[in-house]
Amino acid sequence: MTEMSKIDTQALLADVTRFVWHEADLLDACAYDDWLELWTEDGLYIMPIGEGDDHANQLNLCYDNAKMRRDRIGRFQAGLSISSAPPAVTVRTVSRIVIDSAEGDLITVRAAEHLVEDKFGRQRVWAGNVWYVLKVTEDGSFKLHQKVIRLLNSDGMLNSFSYLF
Repeated sequence: MTEMSKIDTQALLADVTRFVWHEADLLDACAYDDWLELWTEDGLYIMPIGEGDDHANQLNLCYDNAKMRRDRIGRFQAGLSISSAPPAVTVRTVSRIVIDSAEGDLITVRAAEHLVEDKFGRQRVWAGNVWYVLKVTEDGSFKLHQKVIRLLNSDGMLNSFSYLF
Protein backbone atom coordinates (compact mmCIF):
# COMPACT_ATOMS: atom_id res chain seq x y z
CA MET A 1 0.00 0.00 0.00
CA THR A 2 1.39 3.41 -0.92
CA GLU A 3 1.09 6.51 1.20
CA MET A 4 -1.76 7.67 -1.07
CA SER A 5 -4.38 6.86 1.56
CA LYS A 6 -2.75 9.33 3.99
CA ILE A 7 -2.96 12.38 1.72
CA ASP A 8 -5.64 14.50 0.08
CA THR A 9 -5.53 12.87 -3.33
CA GLN A 10 -7.84 15.40 -5.01
CA ALA A 11 -5.68 18.34 -3.93
CA LEU A 12 -2.53 16.46 -4.94
CA LEU A 13 -4.00 15.61 -8.35
CA ALA A 14 -4.90 19.27 -8.88
CA ASP A 15 -1.36 20.38 -7.95
CA VAL A 16 0.24 17.71 -10.14
CA THR A 17 -2.03 18.60 -13.06
CA ARG A 18 -1.10 22.30 -12.77
CA PHE A 19 2.59 21.36 -12.79
CA VAL A 20 2.32 19.01 -15.78
CA TRP A 21 0.29 21.56 -17.76
CA HIS A 22 2.80 24.29 -16.87
CA GLU A 23 5.62 22.10 -18.17
CA ALA A 24 3.70 21.51 -21.43
CA ASP A 25 3.06 25.24 -21.78
CA LEU A 26 6.78 26.02 -21.35
CA LEU A 27 7.67 23.48 -24.03
CA ASP A 28 5.10 24.86 -26.49
CA ALA A 29 6.46 28.37 -25.84
CA CYS A 30 10.05 27.14 -26.39
CA ALA A 31 10.83 28.55 -22.93
CA TYR A 32 13.63 26.06 -22.58
CA ASP A 33 15.63 27.90 -19.91
CA ASP A 34 12.54 27.94 -17.68
CA TRP A 35 11.93 24.27 -18.53
CA LEU A 36 15.46 23.38 -17.41
CA GLU A 37 14.70 25.00 -14.04
CA LEU A 38 11.90 22.47 -13.47
CA TRP A 39 14.41 19.61 -13.11
CA THR A 40 16.31 18.07 -10.22
CA GLU A 41 20.04 18.02 -10.90
CA ASP A 42 20.02 14.20 -11.07
CA GLY A 43 16.83 13.97 -13.13
CA LEU A 44 16.53 11.94 -16.35
CA TYR A 45 14.60 12.76 -19.54
CA ILE A 46 14.05 9.47 -21.40
CA MET A 47 12.42 8.51 -24.69
CA PRO A 48 12.82 4.73 -25.07
CA ILE A 49 12.56 2.83 -28.31
CA GLY A 50 10.23 -0.14 -28.06
CA GLU A 51 9.31 -1.94 -24.86
CA GLY A 52 11.25 -2.50 -21.66
CA ASP A 53 11.90 -0.55 -18.50
CA ASP A 54 15.68 -0.99 -18.16
CA HIS A 55 16.27 2.34 -19.89
CA ALA A 56 19.95 2.54 -18.97
CA ASN A 57 20.62 -0.70 -20.87
CA GLN A 58 18.41 -0.34 -23.92
CA LEU A 59 18.21 1.80 -27.02
CA ASN A 60 16.62 5.20 -26.43
CA LEU A 61 15.84 8.22 -28.57
CA CYS A 62 16.87 10.33 -25.57
CA TYR A 63 18.48 9.45 -22.26
CA ASP A 64 19.40 12.89 -20.97
CA ASN A 65 20.93 13.78 -17.65
CA ALA A 66 21.32 17.47 -16.67
CA LYS A 67 24.33 18.06 -18.95
CA MET A 68 22.65 16.40 -21.94
CA ARG A 69 19.45 18.42 -21.36
CA ARG A 70 21.46 21.66 -21.31
CA ASP A 71 23.45 20.62 -24.40
CA ARG A 72 20.27 19.68 -26.31
CA ILE A 73 18.64 23.00 -25.39
CA GLY A 74 21.81 24.86 -26.38
CA ARG A 75 21.68 23.29 -29.85
CA PHE A 76 18.00 24.21 -30.20
CA GLN A 77 18.63 27.81 -29.12
CA ALA A 78 21.73 28.30 -31.28
CA GLY A 79 20.12 26.76 -34.35
CA LEU A 80 23.04 24.32 -34.57
CA SER A 81 20.75 21.34 -34.98
CA ILE A 82 19.58 20.83 -38.56
CA SER A 83 16.22 19.70 -37.22
CA SER A 84 15.73 22.99 -35.35
CA ALA A 85 16.27 25.38 -38.26
CA PRO A 86 13.62 26.67 -38.39
CA PRO A 87 12.06 25.50 -35.14
CA ALA A 88 8.70 23.77 -35.30
CA VAL A 89 5.61 25.25 -33.68
CA THR A 90 3.94 22.79 -31.33
CA VAL A 91 0.66 22.45 -29.50
CA ARG A 92 0.43 19.66 -26.99
CA THR A 93 -2.33 18.26 -24.84
CA VAL A 94 -1.57 16.31 -21.70
CA SER A 95 -4.54 14.40 -20.32
CA ARG A 96 -5.61 11.28 -18.44
CA ILE A 97 -3.36 12.30 -15.54
CA VAL A 98 -3.23 9.56 -12.89
CA ILE A 99 -1.20 9.46 -9.70
CA ASP A 100 0.20 5.95 -9.33
CA SER A 101 1.98 6.44 -6.03
CA ALA A 102 3.17 8.97 -3.50
CA GLU A 103 5.99 7.68 -1.35
CA GLY A 104 8.17 9.98 0.70
CA ASP A 105 8.98 13.01 -1.44
CA LEU A 106 8.42 11.22 -4.78
CA ILE A 107 5.17 11.17 -6.70
CA THR A 108 4.78 8.84 -9.69
CA VAL A 109 2.36 10.06 -12.31
CA ARG A 110 1.28 8.79 -15.72
CA ALA A 111 -0.53 10.62 -18.48
CA ALA A 112 -1.34 10.66 -22.19
CA GLU A 113 0.19 13.23 -24.51
CA HIS A 114 -0.79 14.35 -28.00
CA LEU A 115 1.58 16.72 -29.75
CA VAL A 116 0.86 18.50 -33.02
CA GLU A 117 3.89 19.84 -34.87
CA ASP A 118 3.63 22.49 -37.57
CA LYS A 119 6.70 22.97 -39.75
CA PHE A 120 7.27 23.76 -43.43
CA GLY A 121 3.52 24.12 -43.99
CA ARG A 122 2.62 20.61 -42.85
CA GLN A 123 1.43 19.14 -39.59
CA ARG A 124 2.37 15.89 -37.90
CA VAL A 125 0.67 14.36 -34.89
CA TRP A 126 2.48 12.34 -32.23
CA ALA A 127 0.91 10.42 -29.37
CA GLY A 128 2.47 8.75 -26.41
CA ASN A 129 2.25 7.71 -22.81
CA VAL A 130 4.25 9.73 -20.31
CA TRP A 131 5.47 8.73 -16.87
CA TYR A 132 6.69 11.40 -14.48
CA VAL A 133 8.49 11.06 -11.19
CA LEU A 134 8.03 14.36 -9.38
CA LYS A 135 10.05 15.31 -6.36
CA VAL A 136 8.36 17.45 -3.73
CA THR A 137 10.54 20.43 -2.83
CA GLU A 138 10.91 22.09 0.56
CA ASP A 139 8.39 24.77 -0.41
CA GLY A 140 5.81 22.15 -1.43
CA SER A 141 6.21 22.59 -5.19
CA PHE A 142 7.57 19.97 -7.57
CA LYS A 143 10.68 19.28 -9.61
CA LEU A 144 10.93 16.79 -12.44
CA HIS A 145 13.06 13.87 -11.29
CA GLN A 146 12.29 11.64 -14.25
CA LYS A 147 10.20 11.90 -17.37
CA VAL A 148 9.73 8.92 -19.67
CA ILE A 149 7.90 9.46 -22.96
CA ARG A 150 6.99 6.32 -24.85
CA LEU A 151 5.76 7.31 -28.31
CA LEU A 152 3.19 4.91 -29.72
CA ASN A 153 5.37 4.26 -32.77
CA SER A 154 8.77 4.55 -31.09
CA ASP A 155 10.00 1.34 -32.68
CA GLY A 156 8.76 2.36 -36.15
CA MET A 157 9.84 5.02 -38.61
CA LEU A 158 10.47 8.34 -36.86
CA ASN A 159 11.44 11.71 -38.29
CA SER A 160 13.79 14.21 -36.71
CA PHE A 161 12.40 16.33 -33.88
CA SER A 162 13.19 19.98 -33.29
CA TYR A 163 11.53 20.06 -29.87
CA LEU A 164 11.05 18.09 -26.67
CA PHE A 165 8.05 15.97 -25.76
